[in-house]
Amino acid sequence: MDLNPLFAPASLAVCGVSLSNDRHPANVIYNKNLLRFPVTVYPVNPRGGTLRGEKVYTAIDQIENDIDLAVIALRAELVPETLQQCISKKVKGAVVISGGFAEAGRQDLQEQLLTIATRADFPFIGPNCLGIYAPSQVDTFFLPSERMIYPDKGNVAVISQSGGILVDLLVKFAGEGIGLSLAVSIGNKALVKEEQLLQFLANDPATSVIAFYIEGFGENEGRKFVNAARKCQKPVIVMKAGKTHGGQRAVSSHTASLAGDYKVLSDIFAQYGIVEAKNELELLSFCESLSSYQNSSAKKIGIITSSGGHGAMAVDACLAHGLEVPMLPEADQHSLRESLSPSIRTIAALGNPIDLTGSAVEDDFATATSSLFESVQVDCVLILLLPYLPGISSDLSARISQLAKKADKPLIAYVPHVEKYRMLIDGFEFNQVPVSPSIEGAVLMVEALHRRSSC
Repeated sequence: MDLNPLFAPASLAVCGVSLSNDRHPANVIYNKNLLRFPVTVYPVNPRGGTLRGEKVYTAIDQIENDIDLAVIALRAELVPETLQQCISKKVKGAVVISGGFAEAGRQDLQEQLLTIATRADFPFIGPNCLGIYAPSQVDTFFLPSERMIYPDKGNVAVISQSGGILVDLLVKFAGEGIGLSLAVSIGNKALVKEEQLLQFLANDPATSVIAFYIEGFGENEGRKFVNAARKCQKPVIVMKAGKTHGGQRAVSSHTASLAGDYKVLSDIFAQYGIVEAKNELELLSFCESLSSYQNSSAKKIGIITSSGGHGAMAVDACLAHGLEVPMLPEADQHSLRESLSPSIRTIAALGNPIDLTGSAVEDDFATATSSLFESVQVDCVLILLLPYLPGISSDLSARISQLAKKADKPLIAYVPHVEKYRMLIDGFEFNQVPVSPSIEGAVLMVEALHRRSSC
């Protein structure tokens, strides 16, 4: 089954557009792709007519040209016939936006779609989903563009059973500077499931990290998924819903999934090298960290700070997550002390954390960073950069990032995320250094590297 046309279509038919309601989901999809994406778009409605001056086709098989992707936004009982028309037309794939299938008790109708598509080896996403957002390619989300916040193009793919969770994650990706290669809402996942998407993304050159929001698996789906994840050379991150009895009940009513025994599934994830995120903060931190460093080790952490309190909090967080913060040897401390500015040479604490104090200047941060990169005692550097210091400029983050590019160890940063400090944040992000707005988030970024390297 070829999934490529789903994510990079040259032509798109939108089935179910309204001739009177421009806010209809199908119209939203049609308009945004017509105006903002490089696909040729065809509107379909049984009544025909015109829409935005373009001919409306009465059926997809009435379109003269070849179609790569069909988006179906019709009443559930009309979808099987339309799917069959797509197959007869030799459309290469579909997204079924429509709800009213297994999640609404109509398993029979969903099975009918599955039978039609399986017989023809015809891939479709859904039903009961938002579908696909491929940056600069196509957007089948039925949400108006002015309401959406999209992250920049990047190397993280996100697959979600929930469209709402997916849209929420895209907003947070944008806020955290995490770049996106592909976003797919799979809804009821009648045909194309996590396993097939994982196999596709494992070979996608634009994707380096694959993240999933999973509500549950059908029979044998979980086994197939974890086996595919074990074979995947890229980091696979999973955030699982349905951890409690109440959550399992909500999952079942949402996408008719079987949540299963969470503890068993969590243990299997760890056994098969899947990085499990327990919540959104972990998911965001893991995605940002692993998008920059897919194969780096991070067990022994060296910390640089200008505030003793921040350093102590970072140490506590590291130890709570099973990381080590080793004391630097006296000889290393002496060598570093001799290289620091005279004003802080006698007051800086250099055991680890390296507390440069509020009197430090940029050269002190650069010197301390280089020292930890060279140290055999640490394999990852965590820098807590407080923008308030009078001795630093907004160029410091870019300068430190240049040092990281020459090192063979990962660098993770903490900077408070407010617009006033945007240049410091950008200095890290433009150079692919993960940066978090919280100490806990920064330590989670480190933990992701450790868990990935331990797989």
